[in-house]
Amino acid sequence: MTQRRRVLLLIPHLGGGGAEQVTALLARGLSSEKYEVHLGLVTQASSHAESLPPGVTVHALEASRVRSGAVPLLRLVRRLRPALILSGMAHLNFLVLLLRPFFPPRTRVLVRQNATVSAALASGSLPPYTRLLYRLLYRRADRVICQTRAMAGDLAAELDLSDDRIAVLPNPVDLDAILAAADDTAPWTGPGPHLLALGRLSREKGFDLLLQAFAAVRRQFPSADLVIAGAGPEESALRALCGSLGLQAAVRFPGHLRRPYACFPGATLLVLSSRHEGMPNALLEAAAAGLPIVALPASGGIVELLRDDPGAWLAPEISSAALAGAILDALEALPPGQRIARKPTSSPRLMPHIAGEFEFERAIESYEALIDTTLAEARA
Repeated sequence: MTQRRRVLLLIPHLGGGGAEQVTALLARGLSSEKYEVHLGLVTQASSHAESLPPGVTVHALEASRVRSGAVPLLRLVRRLRPALILSGMAHLNFLVLLLRPFFPPRTRVLVRQNATVSAALASGSLPPYTRLLYRLLYRRADRVICQTRAMAGDLAAELDLSDDRIAVLPNPVDLDAILAAADDTAPWTGPGPHLLALGRLSREKGFDLLLQAFAAVRRQFPSADLVIAGAGPEESALRALCGSLGLQAAVRFPGHLRRPYACFPGATLLVLSSRHEGMPNALLEAAAAGLPIVALPASGGIVELLRDDPGAWLAPEISSAALAGAILDALEALPPGQRIARKPTSSPRLMPHIAGEFEFERAIESYEALIDTTLAEARA
């Protein structure tokens, strides 16, 4: 019997956005026959992970923040001596790659990039030295994983990385769980229309733009309501903006949801308001569920995915006015409760992705192929 290779997946914590969700899905899906899977939670104080299979060993490092986790992370890596490490978020990627010279020899490192680099750097929300960190540290990775070819091309151009150092892999989407949630009781009351937004409460997600757009939407649809599900540093500012716009009674912030697709039943549409974005799982899950989608053109991958889709409305630019116009166009066109049958004949761009490469088992196979290739290179 072939010896299982030890793989260490790293994320800050389990309660978070799409990057954490993707890593948790990988921990659940990677073959227990091929790999001994470990999950490192850098800032989490508890190893409780009820959604993960018993074969996954969870390590809670209890750091106060990611950059404070260097010593416990290095201790964990030296103790486990994994054959491969896969890190799932940019700031954690920096830490892992900074520490790589101190890892046991032959330890392979993959990092997953979850945002378009040029847009993230141009946003003004990152420290000025971030570009230097990207350029210096990402060269230490065996591969950088992007979700779309547009992201990969942008990363190669920005960081001067060769194509053979970049892998384009789809996010896994758990279609079975999404379809099972169709029978859930969703958190909607009143006549609607009901708007849903999902993601970390941070500036790049553009929820301030969404609230400004929603204020305009309410002038034509006074019974409309909005749920913004997620947690993050902008929550207080967003609640204050709700107050200044007079939206307190129409907007809810339920916090981080472990199963955000449980909100899909009853929702009129999903709104993606990001200023810049990679390929968010919320978008893929909503598309898989047939939920109508309104989106800002936050990345080339998103535009390519949604262009020409009959159930998607793309705003022409990234602004609150453009987003309000796209939402109003969608609401005026949609019968209440409509779901979109995204089949290859009606949506040649979207359905092959949702029912193909992003489907859970196929996406996991893509990740396993990259892991196996990277480990084989280490043995050569």
